[in-house]
Amino acid sequence: MQRYLPALLLILAILWGLSFPAISLGLEYLPPLLFAAFRYDVAAVLLLGYTVVTSDHWFPSGRDNAVAIVGGGVFLIGGNGLLFIGQQTVPSGVAAILQALIPIVTALWALVLLGERLSTMGIVGVAVGFVGIGLIVQPDSGNLLDGDTVGRLIILGQIVSVSLGGVLIQRAKPSMDRIAMTGWAMLVGGIVLHALSLTWRERVTMTATEPLALASILYLGVFSTAIAYIIYFFVLEERGAFEASLVTYLVPIVGTTAGVFFLDESIGVGSIVGFVVVVTGFALMKRHVVEDMIAATG
Repeated sequence: MQRYLPALLLILAILWGLSFPAISLGLEYLPPLLFAAFRYDVAAVLLLGYTVVTSDHWFPSGRDNAVAIVGGGVFLIGGNGLLFIGQQTVPSGVAAILQALIPIVTALWALVLLGERLSTMGIVGVAVGFVGIGLIVQPDSGNLLDGDTVGRLIILGQIVSVSLGGVLIQRAKPSMDRIAMTGWAMLVGGIVLHALSLTWRERVTMTATEPLALASILYLGVFSTAIAYIIYFFVLEERGAFEASLVTYLVPIVGTTAGVFFLDESIGVGSIVGFVVVVTGFALMKRHVVEDMIAATG
């Protein structure tokens, strides 16, 4: 099965990368928070159904599992509602590029909540990553309320939230099956998003039944969430967290390419350079892991 892992990583990158143009398409017919809630409703049903059939430990028990599910549901899943809001004004390719910041922000949350330490080179890597943020967001000091700038800042809020959710799960040390835990977290996150949608007074119109709207919900719920997470946890188990996290840097390439070809988007040079800078920052931050991988393959 090991020989299929590179192909699985590529499939995972494609499934997650295509989610960004799928969100942009769906937002033409659906309000953002309700759209996000529908995505995780579908995924929760499929993942929980899958674990009921394949695992004896699908039902949560104990404080650690409950904390992981609630923390993941509110911040990791619920926080993705900000991505849907941000993508109303931000091109899907730029939204995908911004996701490359997640490992760096996760490292900062781990520093605060898990007591992990950064080496001098790690601190340099974080600093380089923040330079990349500036290049991608490119705030206009003369018009900070510009829709595109605000949208990018909202997506940064999503990155902060999902990174926190990941660290809270790690801190809780859940003992249950990871796919089952993710399914329960998506159920909680979906409820949170529905509540926020009601609070925001979002309304469903007849456009929600348009074929593209339904296709977007099904693609996001079935392929880029339920199936993608099953693949992700398989790769995580077989090759470890670092190699699984490398997909984070393939996703923006897929998302950007899809946005250009299918949605006729244009991606500025600053965003591309910013992505390269962020990847460089991550490589510096995890230099010892990269060196170990090179040594192992050499």
